[in-house]
Amino acid sequence: MSDVALPPKSGAARNAPLRLSISGALRGVLWLFVACGAFASIEPSPYEIMFLIALPAFAVRGLRFDRTLIPLIFGLALFNVGGVLALIPFLDDRDSVIFIAISVYISITAVFFAALIAKSPLESMGTIRSGYIMAGCIASCAGIVGYFDIGGMAEHFTLNERAAGTFKDPNVLGSFLVPPLVWLTQDIMLKRGRMLRAIVPILVILTALLLSFSRGSWGVWAGSTALMIGLTFFTTRSPALRQRIVALSILGAVAVLILLAIALSIPSIRDVFEIRASLNQYYDVGETGRFGDQLRSLPMLLDLPFGFGPLQYRNHFQGTDPHDVYINAFASYGWIGGLFFAALTVATVYIGWRLVLQKTPFQTEAIAVWSCLFIQMLQGFQIDTDHWRHLFLLMGATFGLAAASQSYLQRQKAAIMRPAPAYGRKP
Repeated sequence: MSDVALPPKSGAARNAPLRLSISGALRGVLWLFVACGAFASIEPSPYEIMFLIALPAFAVRGLRFDRTLIPLIFGLALFNVGGVLALIPFLDDRDSVIFIAISVYISITAVFFAALIAKSPLESMGTIRSGYIMAGCIASCAGIVGYFDIGGMAEHFTLNERAAGTFKDPNVLGSFLVPPLVWLTQDIMLKRGRMLRAIVPILVILTALLLSFSRGSWGVWAGSTALMIGLTFFTTRSPALRQRIVALSILGAVAVLILLAIALSIPSIRDVFEIRASLNQYYDVGETGRFGDQLRSLPMLLDLPFGFGPLQYRNHFQGTDPHDVYINAFASYGWIGGLFFAALTVATVYIGWRLVLQKTPFQTEAIAVWSCLFIQMLQGFQIDTDHWRHLFLLMGATFGLAAASQSYLQRQKAAIMRPAPAYGRKP
């Protein structure tokens, strides 16, 4: 009788195929959940629907809550408590209620990603990266199709002559595209996979990033890529990799300049680029411009423990939003929300920088994630980011990787401290 026909000899062998199928199904759910992040112009979006599937699917066996996650959980919880308290006078305002509901939901996704990655960091990050890169390609293709009005799709995928893709705002599209660009650049730098498989999506995503004409997103991409390269150069012990980093950085910079020159040879792109490249737009400057409104709001918020209320800033300042996530934290979530959002930001900065300097099997993933998150946290001084799904994914990933790294280092320390068995003594 062949081995194939023999019955399984143990319960473990009998259950192995089932375990593999469940593991594969969970990876598929996670991949699809992250890939659905490309569709942000539909409400409720496929991302929300897939989260309702992913959360219970992983809650049974795929999450790990570690004490390293405490700052994230408590910070987000009290941030949203402040939002709920600030909402009380505006319960009859549907937009305000939805605004706080989204804040609560998106905070839960951050904790979900953190607990998931803490349980299986490398496997989860591999699936998340793959799904996010696919999401970036989908959103980018839609933005390019819309910008060039292919098939009459401009009205669906552009806003004010700027590529928005499957997002409502070109600025959010641009920043959403930064993590896949950083991951793909890291793949080339570290020789992970075939170079062509990384170059083609980089060109597609980079084109969409340019056509979003988002000054902030351009800066975030440049800053995140430079930080990832710098951290990799600083933390590696390989002279060969350092030489490769320097060579590829020079080649990459030259390639980007060439691609930019080609793009700017198209009159329609050049005209919008010249307008958007200016650091000060007409709506930014002046006493009633964006920056002037922000300065005038500060003394007002000092007298309002519950802020203006969710989405109420615009009612005080000519229909505009704060365009500063830290001011918006106090304006929409009150003193409680604002203070705990600031505290969470400080805790995240501390944990993130500590994480990328630790020698663990997860350091490469941590460098890419933190390079994107840190720069986008700085971008929060320029735009409201408190409802950006991808930002909360990156935040959850940072805390999840920190929990996994801490657990790994503790195991390493315990192994070193464990006394070796004495010679000649029976175990």
